[in-house]
Formats: sequence, C-alpha cells, structure tokens
Amino acid sequence: QVQLVESGGGLVQAGGPLRLSCAASGRTFNDYAMGWFRQAPGKEREFVAGITWPDHTYYADSTQGRFTISRDNAKNMVYLQINSLKPEDTAIYYCAAALRGWSENYYATRGPYDYWGQGTQVTVSS
Repeated sequence: QVQLVESGGGLVQAGGPLRLSCAASGRTFNDYAMGWFRQAPGKEREFVAGITWPDHTYYADSTQGRFTISRDNAKNMVYLQINSLKPEDTAIYYCAAALRGWSENYYATRGPYDYWGQGTQVTVSS
C-alpha cells in the first residue's frame, strides 16, 4: 500500500507560479513511477506529468513548457511546479503512483496507477 497526500493548492492569480507537493508513505518509494493528473469541472481526469527512472520526465502536450515534475526520493516527495498559470489550469490536481514495468505511453494514462491521493484544488483567477 502507498498513501499519497497532496498539498500546495489554492487560489492564485493568472500569470503566477505555484508548486504542488505530494508526500508518499508506505512501500518503497523508489519502486514507483509517479504521476500528476488533473480534473476540471465537468471534464475527464487527464494526465499532466510523470516521472520514472532515473528521473525521466514526460508531459502532456498541453502542459509541456510550463509544468515541471520532480521527485526527492530521500524525502518520499513529488513536486509539480506550474509557471504562468492560466484560468484553464483550474482543476483538482491528483498525485498517483504506479509500479515499474510499463511503457512511457502507458504511464501517460490512468491505467497503471494503483494509488491516488485525495487531490488538491487549484483555482486560477483572471
């Protein structure tokens, strides 16, 4: 079992930065690929960014360039830095964990992720 707790969300102005954090506990953190997803009102949950080994990162086309995912294995933490926030970034952001062994394409879907946090709300005002 892996427990995930997101933090760092809130109400922010467009154009500003925000860093989301995800604290992981339970099984060996290094065994997992980590991902960030988001779900806007009335929309499907979508992939935002992922990180595997050794800290290989990948992003959705819509987030490439403004979003940066990183992990601190010593602290069991995953971060999502968002720059130049836009109103369309408004969503609940979820952290997720998946075991090793899948392709990068598959990690960019919800499929391999077995563990999810409760989410943190990000609201961007224009």
